[in-house]
Amino acid sequence: MTRIVVTGAAGFIGSNIVKGLNARGIDDIICVDDLTQGDKFRNLADLKIADYVDADLFYDLFADGYFGKVEAVFHEGACSDTMETDGKYMMDNNYTLSCGLFNACQERGSRLIYASSAATYGGSDTFRESPECELPLNVYGYSKLLFDQRMRRECGMDFSKARSQLVGFRYFNVYGPREQHKGRMASVAFHQFNQFRAEGKVKLFGGYDGYGDGQQMRDFVYIDDVVAVNLWFLDHPEKSGLFNLGTGRAQPFNDVATAVVGALHAGTSAPHNTSLAVAQGLIEYLAFPEALKGKYQSYTQADLTALRAAGCDHQFADVQTGVRQYMNALIAS
Repeated sequence: MTRIVVTGAAGFIGSNIVKGLNARGIDDIICVDDLTQGDKFRNLADLKIADYVDADLFYDLFADGYFGKVEAVFHEGACSDTMETDGKYMMDNNYTLSCGLFNACQERGSRLIYASSAATYGGSDTFRESPECELPLNVYGYSKLLFDQRMRRECGMDFSKARSQLVGFRYFNVYGPREQHKGRMASVAFHQFNQFRAEGKVKLFGGYDGYGDGQQMRDFVYIDDVVAVNLWFLDHPEKSGLFNLGTGRAQPFNDVATAVVGALHAGTSAPHNTSLAVAQGLIEYLAFPEALKGKYQSYTQADLTALRAAGCDHQFADVQTGVRQYMNALIAS
């Protein structure tokens, strides 16, 4: 296999993809990112790569063929802050750059495996890769949806008609190691780890949108599973399409909190269910923030029909398994 490019390579998913490639013995990897937030270098420091290129320089150089033959591009670079309100910045970063990258990949014969988002579904209650289910609630979700729509238009709704492999992944709630730089956009499991360390308890949103305290449900997917599916498609260049990448199983935020507390609480009194954790003061509920009302997905669950139809039968970890593994990794770091 020849050269691989990973954009957003110092980010959460990008750096884990580089790690996954390294585990296969692949290190001819061009890593692309913006290290203005310098501490993100830590996500690359233990990885083997061929080169690092600043995002401001990469896209034009790639279009001009500067990097030679590139087998595949994992395009993970994006602004993923769902609270960002600068629509011009969001569209330039998530849509316009991605369109140029797609055109360059088609021209150069490089495969493109890119990050979309479950935020494209927004206010929908059905999470299937179909236009009628797509109701983004913020400009981030719209920027991701518009690129998906552009790819459909380019390919007549059939990604397999692209000149080289084209795969988009609608990531659901991804959590796991190497997300420490993400600030408020890091996973709830990461924030709860730090809360418990600092205060001896974790905090969840109270009831909202017809859901009880901590009962809003998301499809939480562990980063190792995300990497495994990305690499499955690298192994199957004949497979193209737009796919949900979640577990296919919605679980309440209470499950995450209980798993975090169970992993971190010392002694034999660690709670094994949410009621016990609440009774012991280890889980606390806060009033749902006004700023999020009307912009919040209270329920997500990936429909995996398309992924399974493509032949990917990867089995995903549930919250209890994935969070325990993540907590052990954080404790050891």
